[in-house]
Amino acid sequence: MTFTHLDDAGHARMVDVTAKEPTVRSATARGLVRCSPAVVATLRDGAVPKGDVLAVARIAGIQAAKRTPELLPLAHVIGVHGVVVDLAITDAGVEIEATVRTADRTGVEMEALTAVSVAGLAVVDMVKGLDKATAIDAVRIVAKSGGRSGDWLRPDEAR
Repeated sequence: MTFTHLDDAGHARMVDVTAKEPTVRSATARGLVRCSPAVVATLRDGAVPKGDVLAVARIAGIQAAKRTPELLPLAHVIGVHGVVVDLAITDAGVEIEATVRTADRTGVEMEALTAVSVAGLAVVDMVKGLDKATAIDAVRIVAKSGGRSGDWLRPDEAR
């Protein structure tokens, strides 16, 4: 087995994508912030003391997608051309979905995962005073398109 992020001596390296042609690429990730019924009720009432949880989380997720290479040392600096972060309050908590698009030499899966993760962190930050047991769960890629490997959909996702 060969590892693309290791050189012949076993040292970490950033994969050289210089020769690759830019293509339109997209990735969608999802996650859930599990909240107690009391927190869910407070979110639905819009009564969280820190303010508009979903708005803050949406902006945090967008910002995070654009800053992914600062957080992940081997991620490429790419043009993030579009980010959509959607949040929905459910009985289980807050569902988060982020789709990131680019026209570049490498995919945006890490950007989509980072957007969901940081949006989830923002939700936790906004409600932790109400319930310290709030937790981020099930962050995963659910779809990607473009690039050499083509399109992919997670088989167990319903949407």
